[in-house]
Amino acid sequence: MGIYKDCDIRGIFGSELTGGISRKIGLAAGTMIAGRSVLVSGDIRNSTRELKEALIKGLEETGAKVLDIGMNPTPVFYYAKKILGVYAGVQVTASHNPPKYNGFKFMFGEMPVQSSDIQKIEELAEKGPYIYGKGSIKKIEGIWDKYGRDVSLLTGYMRGKVVVDAGNGTVSELMPRLFARKGMQVVPLFCEYDGRFPNRDPNPAVYSHLTALQKKVRESGADFGCAFDGDGDRVVFVDDKGRIAMSEQSFVILIREYLKDGPGKVVYDLKSSSIVRNEVLKLGGVPLMERSGHPFIKRTLLGKGAVLGGEISGHFFFGELGYDDGMYAALKMAEILARAGKKFSAVLDDIPNTVITPDIRISVPYDRQEGILDNLRALGDRYALSEMDGVRLEFPFGWLLVRKSVTEQAMTARIEAEDAQGLQKIKDILISNAGEFEGRL
Repeated sequence: MGIYKDCDIRGIFGSELTGGISRKIGLAAGTMIAGRSVLVSGDIRNSTRELKEALIKGLEETGAKVLDIGMNPTPVFYYAKKILGVYAGVQVTASHNPPKYNGFKFMFGEMPVQSSDIQKIEELAEKGPYIYGKGSIKKIEGIWDKYGRDVSLLTGYMRGKVVVDAGNGTVSELMPRLFARKGMQVVPLFCEYDGRFPNRDPNPAVYSHLTALQKKVRESGADFGCAFDGDGDRVVFVDDKGRIAMSEQSFVILIREYLKDGPGKVVYDLKSSSIVRNEVLKLGGVPLMERSGHPFIKRTLLGKGAVLGGEISGHFFFGELGYDDGMYAALKMAEILARAGKKFSAVLDDIPNTVITPDIRISVPYDRQEGILDNLRALGDRYALSEMDGVRLEFPFGWLLVRKSVTEQAMTARIEAEDAQGLQKIKDILISNAGEFEGRL
């Protein structure tokens, strides 16, 4: 797979992604925006400075008006683009990927990019032709203060103690500051900038990465803990007992908050547990299933006027913001818990349980992948079939989703059922149609 993905650009720094390639990407993006304004920001990775400088050089050469806001979490980048009224934006980040990776997230106009935008950047970066002009670079200061003021106004009363696990990422200074501003007692964990991510992998959605946070919550007697990815647009929560809250459980808590005063539309990714859809329906809302991936969820959130969106990866999207924000989600969770007057563990225990697997990823040669999906599609004459992304089959007792990986030679599967017996039935169906999953379920 190359560095040009469905919705962003991402690769290993120094081999797949270099300063020279970054400049060409800047030339390509600058050609596409044709002299208009573009916001540029970056995360804390060790390679970000070099890539960001090269990107800006390419943008400037095309005549673009560059506004450089320095180092920021991705949600602050989204916020800055919105309040500054800039046409385009580029965040230099590899989000939750390991430290050897870096990349670029783009925005053109108000809607998230589509695969056709990334394909156009690839085509121009590799072949041209570029436009050239006299561009400009302006550094913008004080964005953190503006962001902090506005999210503080959008969130209410909070109390108690919280452990912030920044994973040495881009929220390391800002998130503790935001909680303290609202009166929370903050216990910092890995809140020192370090682009090597020496203490844990930057992906908090892999729950095995959160053992230090679980221990710190228990030791400190905190009301809850929150762990962020490398650029701050994902968050995963830990309750007062040190138990990890599945992202769907956290989403249910937010859904209850946002639909408590009346119905609304809620977007969720097709990998989510049925507890999400069921909760939306229970509260009179409209559940909108969408493909997994930030651009797909965000586009539907904006296009349908939804009040909330969420993914099992820990992305939470808010209608009042118009984008996803892990820091804002953490503040909202603290506000909800303060108003509830209950411990986080009690709130979690009130959420229904099902039997569900994690995302199961296995290596499958490219030439075998479509055959596996065809085998599963053939079951569509007996069970409800969706091909929104991969193949999703609905059974009377649960569902199965199998997808191709967009980043490697692999496939993923997830299964949910009402009970262990139903789960085993679906596993058997999967294995009989895709033997590669045997021994991995």
